[in-house]
Amino acid sequence: MNTDKSLQKAPTQAVETKAEERTQQFKYFRPDTDIFETTEALHVQMDLPGVTKDRVKVTMEKNRLTVEGEIDPKRYEPLKAVYAEYNLGHFSRSFQVSNQIDPQKIEAKMDQGVLYLTLHKRPEEKPHQIKVA
Repeated sequence: MNTDKSLQKAPTQAVETKAEERTQQFKYFRPDTDIFETTEALHVQMDLPGVTKDRVKVTMEKNRLTVEGEIDPKRYEPLKAVYAEYNLGHFSRSFQVSNQIDPQKIEAKMDQGVLYLTLHKRPEEKPHQIKVA
């Protein structure tokens, strides 16, 4: 039994997709993701190596948050890999989100291959102190 409680990186996994869902020949990978909760929001950090912010699509529909990131294969055509720790491909990940999240107040920013999402909670869902009279 492993008693080490430190966080360990899970291996990158290819996402299984049905043939009719995708029209491109690239593999889709499940990006490594960290989620943190504060009283105000959920904070999501997702690794999307090789993806630029103009090629990231974040959608929220029926409490399902979906992130898709596509690499630009033309950027890699003239390069010859000497060493690579990740495979060339696109990324896809989705999460079921509770009603506590306000879908109109989701913020997203991309910085050096990491997507940062802030999913703000609805005001009525935030903990608050009740005064006793």
